Amino acid sequence: MAAFVAGLIAAANGGDETAGSRFAAAWQDGRIDAMYAELSPRSRADVSPVEFRRAYERTARTATAVGVRAEPGGKVESGGSAVEVLRAVVDTRAFGEVSGEIGLPTDDEGIAWEPHMAFPGLEAGERLTRRTRVGERAPILAADGSVLAEGPADARSLPIGPAAAAVVGEVGSPAPAGTRELEARGFPPGALAGISGLELAYDERLAGSPGGELLASSEGADDGEPRLLARTRPVDGRPVRTTIDAELQEAAVGALGALYGGVAVLDARRGSVRALGGIAFTAPQPPGSTFKVVTTVGALESEVVALDDEFPVESSNSDIGREISNSNDQACGGTFAESFANSCNTVFAPVGAELGGRSLVDVAERFGFNTAPTLHGAEATAAIDPPASTIPTDLSDEIEVGVTAIGQGEVLATPLQMASIAQTIANGGLRAPTLMVKGDLVPEDEDIDDVRVTSRPIANTVRDLMVDVVDSGTGTAAALPNAQVAGKTGTAELGPAPLEPGEELAPGETPAQELDAWFIAFAPARDPELAVAVMIVGSEGDGGTIAAPIARQVLEAGLG
Repeated sequence: MAAFVAGLIAAANGGDETAGSRFAAAWQDGRIDAMYAELSPRSRADVSPVEFRRAYERTARTATAVGVRAEPGGKVESGGSAVEVLRAVVDTRAFGEVSGEIGLPTDDEGIAWEPHMAFPGLEAGERLTRRTRVGERAPILAADGSVLAEGPADARSLPIGPAAAAVVGEVGSPAPAGTRELEARGFPPGALAGISGLELAYDERLAGSPGGELLASSEGADDGEPRLLARTRPVDGRPVRTTIDAELQEAAVGALGALYGGVAVLDARRGSVRALGGIAFTAPQPPGSTFKVVTTVGALESEVVALDDEFPVESSNSDIGREISNSNDQACGGTFAESFANSCNTVFAPVGAELGGRSLVDVAERFGFNTAPTLHGAEATAAIDPPASTIPTDLSDEIEVGVTAIGQGEVLATPLQMASIAQTIANGGLRAPTLMVKGDLVPEDEDIDDVRVTSRPIANTVRDLMVDVVDSGTGTAAALPNAQVAGKTGTAELGPAPLEPGEELAPGETPAQELDAWFIAFAPARDPELAVAVMIVGSEGDGGTIAAPIARQVLEAGLG
């Protein structure tokens, strides 16, 4: 609409500047007030500035106008008055090019304006109307071309069932801003559109372009056929091809079941999204000890630790200036490799403090923290953009750094981000973009190169540590009989759990903690195909007992 209001290009026709040429130049620049100033005093008395502006906005919406080309067509005499003629071509979204003339009666006092002059081809007493119809809404496809969503907007179906909803989203009645956008595209009143997920992100592609008739209707007339100005056929939508594996999508959503949380599965080499379930990319939470992968990379790069460094076996310590306890107050320690396998907070908090806040933030940001991951190409809107996983950039004392190093405090991540961390280690330290669409939906010039996060030797070392987690550490519930799994458990403490009605704590009793259970993994460990992250919010157990079995189910389904 704005392009229509600002789109008139008036060419000089020789001679002195006239009211009509100034009117056209102001229209070209979108200076509606300047257009109004060219009206004669009598016209300004008949129409207010607000009514004048609305006339142009209304015709632009009706015509789905995106631009106008016009040139002076000379002067003619009509009824004893001079009329400046503009020949105009309006470019529209739904009706193609609509051409016609606009006659502007002028005298020494200005233009004698009437509402029909707001659009070429209208005659006195006529207003612009339209009849539109829509084409077929296109399907959303899995990577292999099978259908994830199909059918008209008012009867959309999901052939693989509700499992697809986490990816494709929904079609429904849009918010007021969305309704106005549909109107501007030519859709009839009450039209439905994508309201979440890929249905929203690629709504314009999926819905196609409306067609129909642009009409000149007599003002106030109840009878008679409107005069046709333009007619077009609707254009069907175009499919959206995703990177989703339909069977793996079903497996991920099925493994999550009724639990509140998220599952994200990536191609371990290319980073493309193979499955998303639950709140996999919408609700960042403290990642708990899965973040120790990031801390370990930083500590190995900075040579703060070596794998065979020995640490005390203890259930808690205050080395960072605040008491840090291990999960379930277990005694934990030994070599750094053993401490990783058993997820010893008493080791990793001091190691993180020694690494320092600046270095910890640097390595986390290389892994993608503080930057929103890309799930799609340039056509998509922010509707499906996942939030950035975050780490505070102002870590300044040992307590803050130590707590962050074990994935607590203010560090937040989504399963999608943590799956990307697993993918980076699986891929020898190269972080691949998390794309979710294929083909022409990813422009060739889009910046989607891999990012070198750490060296291959360090990534391979962390891989081996993650293998030990599943072989003999806290993640044994993720083990598969036919493929070696590399993983890391995490259990984030969110604070005291609320008491049940009427429940009271005994004197000296400590309230139970609300927990998030995490597990990240990739497999097969030395020839990786899939990377996965699982998060369960408000879990009744830790990452090793709740999240790891879900990851095993997903990997088992994906690896066959």
